[in-house]
Amino acid sequence: MIAEHFRRMLTFDFGRSDTDDVPITRRLREGVGPSLSLALPLFFIELPLAIALALLVAFLRETYVDRLGVTVCVLGMSVSVLLYIVGGQYILGKVLRWFPISGFDPRPAVILRFLALPVAVGVMAGLGEGVRFYRTVFVEEVGRDHVRTARAKGCGEGRVMIRHVLRNALIPILTQVVIAIPFLFTGSLLLESFFGIPGLGALTVDAINNNDFATLRTMVYIGSLLFILGQILTDLSYAVVDPRVRLE
Repeated sequence: MIAEHFRRMLTFDFGRSDTDDVPITRRLREGVGPSLSLALPLFFIELPLAIALALLVAFLRETYVDRLGVTVCVLGMSVSVLLYIVGGQYILGKVLRWFPISGFDPRPAVILRFLALPVAVGVMAGLGEGVRFYRTVFVEEVGRDHVRTARAKGCGEGRVMIRHVLRNALIPILTQVVIAIPFLFTGSLLLESFFGIPGLGALTVDAINNNDFATLRTMVYIGSLLFILGQILTDLSYAVVDPRVRLE
């Protein structure tokens, strides 16, 4: 039995759901599209925005802009993501009626209307932590010898921040980014559940609520494989951005 179980998992034969006997593979195929339609815009908006704001704050370090930025980031990190979700649904969905409160329609003509609110809420919820982390990395890089040498040679501060600080800070940035990429496929548990997006995150929450252990076991297994893949990709990416790193 144990050997058969491992054989099925290694061949991605996940069996059927414990609640309605639907093949789990079919549920995965149905959920990966909605999950990616939310996760990809969220990732590609939040990442460059957080890096750009962190560079600006690091450029204006030790000024009131830097102190204000750090304070706002810490406050943003301290607020629960549930408050962002409920606040966004109430203000933008119910009061202003700019977007639907929940729901999902994959048709190209209307999909952006359903995704705009969860993407905006996700960016706001994660921006503080991202800017805080990248700002710490950039400020630490600013004090290194090669940056002082670049300034001594007459490089402008903007060029120093982009060509020397940002470029040499890619290792910790890649550590954050590459590990996060595989988990784009597993979806966001809270965003998908509260906004009614039928992705893999909502599938996981439903499996927990319905005691669907077969589906839950499958999602944990896929998450573990993606985490291992992210670790491997992280090590490989180091050799791409840093010539001092060699893959032996």
